Amino acid sequence: MPLILFNKPFGVMSQFSAHPERQTLADYLDIPNIYPAGRLDADSEGLLLLTDDGKLQHAIAHPRRKQPKTYLAQVEGLATPEALQRLRNPLDLGDFVTQPGEARLIQEPAWIWPRTPPIRQRANQPTSWIALTISEGKNRQVRRMTAAVGLPTLRLVRIAIGPFSLATHPVMPGEWREVDLQELDA
Repeated sequence: MPLILFNKPFGVMSQFSAHPERQTLADYLDIPNIYPAGRLDADSEGLLLLTDDGKLQHAIAHPRRKQPKTYLAQVEGLATPEALQRLRNPLDLGDFVTQPGEARLIQEPAWIWPRTPPIRQRANQPTSWIALTISEGKNRQVRRMTAAVGLPTLRLVRIAIGPFSLATHPVMPGEWREVDLQELDA
């Protein structure tokens, strides 16, 4: 039962079935009977875990397991201490209230790959990078959170799920590798 760590490129759908306009996981992974343990929006990039084991998929993706997920978000505007504190606290997004999380301002990561296509840049509008760790994963949650505090997300990269991280298991966009299941037990 393999556990595959895949760095999903921007614009790729988190599915194997054909899509009329976009690439899918099938364009990158030719491994029979694997499925994503969770999803990542087409306009988000980064870490996606895949497996052929239903129990393992459930252990990784089910909300009750509260696997922390870490994202790097490039946002429009300057992230203030007040905005970061709002991101850490439960945040009412209208249809649900988020769980507390972690949010901190970071420097633009030197190791991150360029996005294709590049994000839109406005000369008169600065951007900030935020590292966010949440234990939920509702539809477009991070983008909705940053927008709710006045910092629309321009680029979103998931870099970690539980013990698996692109920092410790580096793969470039569109690439994958099999990882050791013992790390999940740890």
